[in-house]
Amino acid sequence: MVDGPVVPGTSSPGPVPPGTGWPGDPATATTPVAGSAAEVTGLAGSAPGLAELTARQSVCRACPRLVAWREDVAAVRRKSFRDEPYWGRPIAGWGDNAPGILIVGLAPAAHGGNRTGRVFTGDRSGDFLFASLHRCGLATQPTSVSAGDGQRLIGARIVAAVRCAPPENKPTPDERDTCAPWLAAELGMISDTLRVIVCLGGFAWQALWPVLAAAGYLQPRPRPAFGHGAELELRRADGAGNAVHLLGCYHPSQQNTFTGRVTPQMLDQVFRRAQLINAEIGAEVMTFEDDHHEKDHGGI
Repeated sequence: MVDGPVVPGTSSPGPVPPGTGWPGDPATATTPVAGSAAEVTGLAGSAPGLAELTARQSVCRACPRLVAWREDVAAVRRKSFRDEPYWGRPIAGWGDNAPGILIVGLAPAAHGGNRTGRVFTGDRSGDFLFASLHRCGLATQPTSVSAGDGQRLIGARIVAAVRCAPPENKPTPDERDTCAPWLAAELGMISDTLRVIVCLGGFAWQALWPVLAAAGYLQPRPRPAFGHGAELELRRADGAGNAVHLLGCYHPSQQNTFTGRVTPQMLDQVFRRAQLINAEIGAEVMTFEDDHHEKDHGGI
């Protein structure tokens, strides 16, 4: 069952075919489509760059339950959006292509990202999140309404641990694991600049550990429990690259925001902490590079 009152739509139902003009659609009609977990692994690992990776993410059909749900929602639609087309496809990572801060959420909302085609866009959780990002200087606008609204992230990128809208907002462990190679590949492609990962909710926190392990980051034992404001530093086992700081943040779901479990001030504090860490590590990297430059040139 689709959540909320719905009626058949009056405009063309989703899903939107790739390459047909939807704002920000990264795919074309020739983008390869993953139809199984093995194909997700292969296509994620062979993507030549971030643009092609996000294109492949946006047409994935590897999880039959999620494909059926997202497309059913897109075809039937909620009454309040009956005159709008729905995206009805997976939601690719979005934002700065060389971010210092990565924000990881659970999954797209059925009538939010699954409708608009952009993560945390067109729903109340997104309203709450983007208002905070804008206050903290990480987004150009305080709202995120549609894929063509001009919104832009500044030094940040947002992804979902599971790229398709799941029934009752509850992806299965198998669906999470099937989707993980998309996140792992994206993490690898932005690792040169990445310094902070903000996990929105316990699901994102747990989903990230196998991805970080696959990327070569040392795993603490035992793994730290999720909590709002939880923070730890992770380094690669080979000593390469920057340390990555993992921050926990309550998810800006309606349940959390309506009950006051998470407030605008709490969200701002996490993102301002992320900015501070990003700036401090950036300054250290610049100092290190300057020192080596001087040595290479005989101190001149």
